[in-house]
Amino acid sequence: MRKKAGAGTMKNKNLVESFNRAIDGLVFCFRTQRNIRIHFLAALLVLGLSLGLHLSKTEFLFVLLAIVFVLVTEIINTAIEAAIDLFTDRYHALAAIAKDVAAGAVLVAAINALVTAYFVFFPKLNPVLPKVIESIINSPAHLTLIALGLVVFFVVLFKVSTGTGRPLSGGMPSGHAAVAFALSTAIIMISKDGLVASMALLLSLMVVQSRVEGGIHNVTEVIIGSFLGILVTFLIFQLYQNWG
Repeated sequence: MRKKAGAGTMKNKNLVESFNRAIDGLVFCFRTQRNIRIHFLAALLVLGLSLGLHLSKTEFLFVLLAIVFVLVTEIINTAIEAAIDLFTDRYHALAAIAKDVAAGAVLVAAINALVTAYFVFFPKLNPVLPKVIESIINSPAHLTLIALGLVVFFVVLFKVSTGTGRPLSGGMPSGHAAVAFALSTAIIMISKDGLVASMALLLSLMVVQSRVEGGIHNVTEVIIGSFLGILVTFLIFQLYQNWG
């Protein structure tokens, strides 16, 4: 007797297969959804900052719950969009409402994450901000200016040689990423403080995220730009320490 085609054929055979399908779903989201990749990168950065700030167990739990809430809503949003696209490829008011509501859930989760970050991180970062400003004011400014000048020069040179983008926008490598990481590297080498280093890197990574999320650069372009900024600035400061 032939089996009836239907829901039974889609059931998972065992527990292992259920886990495999769940992992396949996560892999699909990570491969195809740019926002999930950005959220995942932001989550890694926040967790790294949490370790650097030595959060209490309760604080870390709130941060972790906020991260999971954002990721879960983004995954559900992806599932809803895929289900709607399966049934229709034409515009429908109800389909648009469903997608907008799902996106709204992600927005609520993101706002919750920002509020959580403010209450958890700001009290710990606030005392450090004057130290960062003082370190920058008392820093060897000419080194930072030289490093930034060389970074911009090399960025423009690479863009001209590869023929991608314009000298000050788009193309290989990302100038914004290079300058952001050049500044963060200078701050790290001037302050020599772990907490200040974490803050500087977090700000630089936010710049990188904005360039990728805005579709101005791809991941390869921002990575190469970031390494260029770090390398040039590090070499300038090392030369100053050895020969200055």
